Amino acid sequence: MIEPTENKISWLDVSDDVKKLLILASQTWENTEESEKYMQQAIAKTGENTDVLVAAYRFFYYKNNYVLALTTAEKITAKIKEMEKLPDNWEELQPILIQRQEETNIRLFLNAYAASGLVLAKLGNIEKAKEISTKIKSIDNKNNFGAGILFEILTRPPEEEDE
Repeated sequence: MIEPTENKISWLDVSDDVKKLLILASQTWENTEESEKYMQQAIAKTGENTDVLVAAYRFFYYKNNYVLALTTAEKITAKIKEMEKLPDNWEELQPILIQRQEETNIRLFLNAYAASGLVLAKLGNIEKAKEISTKIKSIDNKNNFGAGILFEILTRPPEEEDE
């Protein structure tokens, strides 16, 4: 077995034991139960560090564990909302997001919010997914966050089967 080393993820600003847990989660990918255990331990040890939450979101998404992916995306948006003191009301939040969308935390917020829309669509909550993609689309004129594509997919009329 390859010995986990923190150098593989040197960009991540967390303790070496957390890095080892993340590496173990990837090395045990084929054993979902074991790899999820490592991921959950990494989340618990970091006090929900945003970099670890982003890694966890991706992990759960690609494991098709959409419930945990959604929960993780929502944790990211809540954490950034708290850090940046963002309002809950969309009418107040939207102009702030438009003005500050190039800032790292705001970009992460927008990515996580858009990701929650994608996961909601996967879970069958199409109306909520449309609502989120519409909101992100109203901010994202360059389609950096993928909300425009998601919105098009969710609102496209069904194609004729017999054509």
